[in-house]
Amino acid sequence: HVLCLDKISTGDGIVAALQVVSILVESGKNLNELCSGMQTYPQILENVKITKKINLDNNLKLKQAVKDAEQEMAGKGRVLLRASGTEPLIRVMVEGETEQMIQPHVAKLVDLVKQEFCS
Repeated sequence: HVLCLDKISTGDGIVAALQVVSILVESGKNLNELCSGMQTYPQILENVKITKKINLDNNLKLKQAVKDAEQEMAGKGRVLLRASGTEPLIRVMVEGETEQMIQPHVAKLVDLVKQEFCS
């Protein structure tokens, strides 16, 4: 999702596209030129089915595990755990410089989610 909070309070594809077009016009560059300096990172997303609705914010073990993973990646990756709004599952997403760097964090977080919410 792309949010342009100075324009609208929700994610909106048309508004996001218009923002990109505006930058293209202002810069005089094409999209390929603007994106040439952008570095992409591998991302792993795993969905963990859960048996009951939960509040992730109340689970101190998960909060600490996310904090530990982010500290170990030392600013070169990010972690997102969130409950699906439409299905009984937790989305575990980790991205970082290399797949080898992020895979252990995904595995650890998925195992912890299963321990905490699938028994």
